[in-house]
Amino acid sequence: MFKAIFTNSFGILFSRVLGFFRDLLTASALGANIYSDIFFVAFKLPNLFRRIFAEGAFTQVFIPAYAHSKHKSVFSANIFFIFLSIIIIITLLVNILPSLAAQAIAVGFDEKTIELASPFIAINFWYLPLIFAVTFLSTMLQYKRHFATTAFSTALLNISLIAALYLSSDKSQNEIVYYLSFGVVIGGILQLIVHVLAIHRLGLLKPLYGGFKYLRVKSVVIKHETAKFKKQFFPAIWGNSTPQVSAFLDTFLASFLATGSISYLYYGNRIFQLPLAIFAIATSIALFPSIARYMKNQDIDKARVYMERAFWFLTFLLTASTIGGYMLAHEIIWILFERGSFTAQDTINTASVLKMYMIGLLPLGLQKLFLLWLYANEQQLRAAKIATYSLTFYIVSALVLITPMGAAGLALAGTISGFIGFILTVKEFGVKEFFNMLVSKKTIYLVVGSILLTVLLAILKDFIIQYIS
Repeated sequence: MFKAIFTNSFGILFSRVLGFFRDLLTASALGANIYSDIFFVAFKLPNLFRRIFAEGAFTQVFIPAYAHSKHKSVFSANIFFIFLSIIIIITLLVNILPSLAAQAIAVGFDEKTIELASPFIAINFWYLPLIFAVTFLSTMLQYKRHFATTAFSTALLNISLIAALYLSSDKSQNEIVYYLSFGVVIGGILQLIVHVLAIHRLGLLKPLYGGFKYLRVKSVVIKHETAKFKKQFFPAIWGNSTPQVSAFLDTFLASFLATGSISYLYYGNRIFQLPLAIFAIATSIALFPSIARYMKNQDIDKARVYMERAFWFLTFLLTASTIGGYMLAHEIIWILFERGSFTAQDTINTASVLKMYMIGLLPLGLQKLFLLWLYANEQQLRAAKIATYSLTFYIVSALVLITPMGAAGLALAGTISGFIGFILTVKEFGVKEFFNMLVSKKTIYLVVGSILLTVLLAILKDFIIQYIS
C-alpha cells in the first residue's frame, strides 16, 4: 500500500514543484490583474472537469464496475465512446459560443472583459476531451496497480506552460495568455501520448482495441453493466465534486469583487492543493483499487485495517501541513510569488486567502479517505446527499462572508463546507468505528507533536520576519 502511495506522492510532488515554478513565472509575467484573471477563468472550467473526473467520480465508479464486468474490453470501450462523444459535443458548443461560456463562468465580468476572455476559453476547453481520455486510460492502469505514469504525467502540462511563458517573455500580456492557452492543449496531448504508451507496454492496448472492434456486435451483453454504471456515475459526480464546484463558485463570486480577487483565490488554492494532492489524493488513488477488491470479496476486516493505516498516515501529515501552512502563510506567498508584477499588497491578500483554506485541509483530506468506503460499497447516492448538504453550507457561508472578508471569506466558506462534509461522511462510515481508530497512543503523539511543531514554527516565523525587515 505505502509503495503505491509514495509513488503517487512523489509523482504529484514533482508535478506540483513544476507547477509552482510555472505559477511563479505566471505571477511575474501577469501579476494579479485582468489578464491573469482572464487566463484563470479560461482554464477554470476544463480544470474543474479534470478534477471531477481524474480525482473523483469516473475513477471511483469505473474501477468497481470494471472489476465486476464479465466483458471488460467491450464494457470499457463502450463507456469511453459514450463519454468522449458527449464531451466533444460540449467542447464544440463552447467553441461555437465562447462568450456564453465566459458569461456562465464569470458573470461579474463586464462586456469588454467577456469579449477578451472568450477566445481563451474556447482554446482551453480542448483540454477537456484530452484529459478525459487520459483519465480513462489512467483508471485502467490503476486497476493494474500501475500509478507512476499518471502521477508523473501532469508534469508534462506544467512543462508545456513553462515553455509557453518562456517563448512569450517579450510579448504583450494578451499574447502571453494566448501562448498559455495553447500550452494547456499541447500539455494535454503530451499526457495522452505517455498514457497510450503505458497501456501498450502493459499489454492493455490490444484488448481495448478488441473492445472497440466488437462493440457493436456485443453491445447487448453489456447493456445491464452499462446501465448500472450510468446509475452510479451521476450521483458520484455530485458526491465527489463539492470542493471543485465550490472552487468554481469562488470564481463566479470573486468576479464581483475587486480586480485580482480571482487571482488571489487561485494562488492561495494552489498552495493549499499541494499537501491535499501529495498526501490525501495520492493515498486515495493508491488505496481505492485494494479497498474495492476487498469489498468485492467481502473481506471487510482487511479493508478496515488498510483504512486505519491510511487514516493515521494522513492525520499526522495533514495536521503538520495545516499548522505550517497557516502560521507561515505570508512567508510562503512572499517567497514564491512576490516579484515582478506581483506586489506586496498582493502577498497580503493572497496570504489571508491561504490561511482560510488551510484551516480546512485536515477535514477535506480525511473526507476523501472515508468517501472511498462509500464508493467501494457502491453508496454513491449517500455521498451525493452529503455533497448537497456541504454545498448548501458553502453557498450560505459564502454569501454571508463575501462582504466583510472578500476573497478570504470565500475561502473560509469552502473550509466550513469541508467540515460539514467530513462530519457527515464519518457518520455514514460509522461514528463508533471512527472513534475506535482515535482510541490509540497515536492520538497522544499527535497532540504533543502538534504543540512542538507550533512552537518551532513560531520561532522560525520570528526569524523570517527579522530577516525580511
